[in-house]
Amino acid sequence: MGLHSHTLWNRTASATAALLLMWLGAGCASTPKPEPVANLGIYHVGAPDVLVVTILPDPIVTETVVVRPDGLITIQLIGDVQAAGRTPNEIAGEVEERIGRYKRGARVTVAVSKAESSTVTVLGEVKAPGRFPIVKLTRVTEALGAVGGPTPFASVSGILVLRPTPNGTVVQPVDFSAIRDGDMATNFALQGGDIVYVPPTLLAKIGYVVQQIFFPFQPIIGVGQATAGTVLAPR
Repeated sequence: MGLHSHTLWNRTASATAALLLMWLGAGCASTPKPEPVANLGIYHVGAPDVLVVTILPDPIVTETVVVRPDGLITIQLIGDVQAAGRTPNEIAGEVEERIGRYKRGARVTVAVSKAESSTVTVLGEVKAPGRFPIVKLTRVTEALGAVGGPTPFASVSGILVLRPTPNGTVVQPVDFSAIRDGDMATNFALQGGDIVYVPPTLLAKIGYVVQQIFFPFQPIIGVGQATAGTVLAPR
């Protein structure tokens, strides 16, 4: 191999190595982030949850009860018991205390058979806005999938999770574009009472306004979503 060819090969190899290092560096810089840890907290019962109440010892009594809209359940011998807003263990404690007057050494367990009260609402520019119960760990992307996903008029860069708390509503932005690229840092685990809001694009908002002005009695595709957006969009 001549000196010129050897020099050219070295330069080519060096350039290739530099490009490879740049590519690896870019890959490391854009390493996808995992989903945030799910912090679901302690479950509190609500209507219309289905509970299974088991009373020991023999004869074992098992009752399946539905939490009524007033938050109460009815248990034989003791009548109504407050269930809504309490944990299963808290309910079991009251039932055990009250039924102990009739059954010596009573031990009570309360299990949630159907958690119908823990719901998530998805509003805005999605194909089938609505509410559904959380029956398993559900993240933002799963909630969007459950309602058919965003419409073509959705501004996916403005998706929000609104979470009511005793201290007010917490608003958490969702970076949907990053999620599609594999960065799951904002693919939050949802809790009962959460609202996922998908806003319309600016052009869609203008289109809805124009259509309402010129065709006020014509059903508008997405008008419900647009209305929800007006109500829920943070100011």
